[in-house]
Amino acid sequence: MTSNLENMVILGDARTIVHTLQDDFFQAIVTSPPYFGHRNYAEGENQNEIGQESDVETYISNLVSIFRELRKKLKPDGLLWLNLGDTYRKKSLLGIPWRVALSLQNDGWILRSDIIWHKPNAMPSSTKNRPTTDHEYIFLFARNPEYYYDADAIREPHVTFTDKSKMKGGRNHFGKTNGTPEIGKNSGNSNLHDGRWDQAFHPKGRNKRTVWEIPLSKFRDVHFAVYPEKLVEICLLASTREDDFVLDPFTGSGTTGVVASKLYRKFIGIELVENYQIMAQKRIDDCNLQLNLFNTNLFK
Repeated sequence: MTSNLENMVILGDARTIVHTLQDDFFQAIVTSPPYFGHRNYAEGENQNEIGQESDVETYISNLVSIFRELRKKLKPDGLLWLNLGDTYRKKSLLGIPWRVALSLQNDGWILRSDIIWHKPNAMPSSTKNRPTTDHEYIFLFARNPEYYYDADAIREPHVTFTDKSKMKGGRNHFGKTNGTPEIGKNSGNSNLHDGRWDQAFHPKGRNKRTVWEIPLSKFRDVHFAVYPEKLVEICLLASTREDDFVLDPFTGSGTTGVVASKLYRKFIGIELVENYQIMAQKRIDDCNLQLNLFNTNLFK
C-alpha cells in the first residue's frame, strides 16, 4: 500500500518507481525536475539522468512520459505544480518551460495557470548583451476540469489607493486625472469602506496573482540555492488539506516534504541520487520530530 510510505523518500529513478505507486492517490504533486543541461546531480552515477539528454527534444519527451504516468497517480480532483527553468544554447534561449507545458497539454493535462516566480536575490549574471534572468515558471495543471482549489487559503492583501498611488501630473494608474480614491474620499459610494477600494472586493483579500516575488533559499548542506519553502507553502495551501498526500518525484533536498510536514500533510518523495535521498529524509525526519515534540509539550 502506498500509504505505508508516508513521509518516506524512496531511492530510485522516478520513471521506474512511479509505476509502483497507487493510482488516484495523491491530492497534489509539487516538483521541480532537473533543468535541461544544467547540473549533473548524479555526477556520473547515472548517465540516464533526466536533464542530461543530448538534445532538448528527448528531454521534453522524457518529461511528458513520466508526467503521463504521474497523472494516473493524482486523485481525480488533484493538481500538479511544476517548476521549470530555461536554458541557453548557442546564444539562443530554448524556451523549455513553455515547450514542456504545451507538450503536457497536448498529452492530456489541463493547463490552468502560468506563474512567474520572481527571484529578487537571483545570482548576478556576467552577460552584457541581454537582461539578467531573475524569474522561473511555475505551471499549474489539473487532471480534470473539476478539481480542489482553495483560493481563500492564499489570498493577498487588497491594494489601498491613497495619495501616494497617484502618478505624475495627478493621474492614477488607470490614466484618469484626480481619479484615484483616497482615504476619506468617495464616502458616499456604497461599494467603498471609508473611501477605500479594498472593501469593494473579497473580505479575506484579493485573489492570488500570477507573479510571486519569493527570494531563493540557502541550505547549508548543498552548495547551490534550493527553491524556497514559501513557494511550496502557497502551492500546498491552495491544493491540499491536512492529512492529504503530496508527491514530489524529484525530491532533491526535500523542501516539498519539509513544508508538507509543517502543514500536516502526508508526503512521499522519490530521489535518484543517494546523497540527496539521505539528506532529504533527514530533513523531513528532523522536521517531524520537532513537530511531535512541540505538540507533546503543547498538550502537557
